[in-house]
Amino acid sequence: MASGRKILVIDGHPDPDADHFCHALAQSYRQGAEAGGHIVDVVRVADLDFPILRSAKDYDTAPVPAALEQITQEMLAADHVVLIYPLWLGTLPALTKAFLEQVFHRDTAFEPAEEGKWPKGRLTGKSARVIVTMGMPALIYRFWYGGHSLKSLERNILKFIGFKPVRDTVFGMVEAVGDEKRKRWLKQVEDLGRQAV
Repeated sequence: MASGRKILVIDGHPDPDADHFCHALAQSYRQGAEAGGHIVDVVRVADLDFPILRSAKDYDTAPVPAALEQITQEMLAADHVVLIYPLWLGTLPALTKAFLEQVFHRDTAFEPAEEGKWPKGRLTGKSARVIVTMGMPALIYRFWYGGHSLKSLERNILKFIGFKPVRDTVFGMVEAVGDEKRKRWLKQVEDLGRQAV
């Protein structure tokens, strides 16, 4: 993978408490990517203040909230986007989903289309990595539950608006594992950052 890619890392944990593993994962990815010669911006959803989207009309016609305008531009400029979040009630935390709904406004996510025509994703040519932490074993989530929310995010949102390829990494039992395993996971994510994948 050639160096010098522009990478946007979205730390999607809604709690700013520094002890959360998602925050450490975001920093590890950043460190690896910078060591690999890539240009990295990190956005912490927990630090943002923005309204939630309340209507289809707002999605179609309202501007992206001012607090998210710069992030939207970073998204459009990025070659690779990394989304990190904890699994809450089987899916994204509400604040993280609200963030995506605002950043992926129609004008950001889709090319202008004629009325009645199928929309074309505007983010074609970009790749993505989704990193999810959870309390259950990762294999149980993937095979017993079918990784349903992760598959939906990848297929129905990211790939639909143009991201390809979309890869994922799942870390299970994050509250139960010891420090050594966490260090190995952080190193794994740092290596992903170095490769910008």
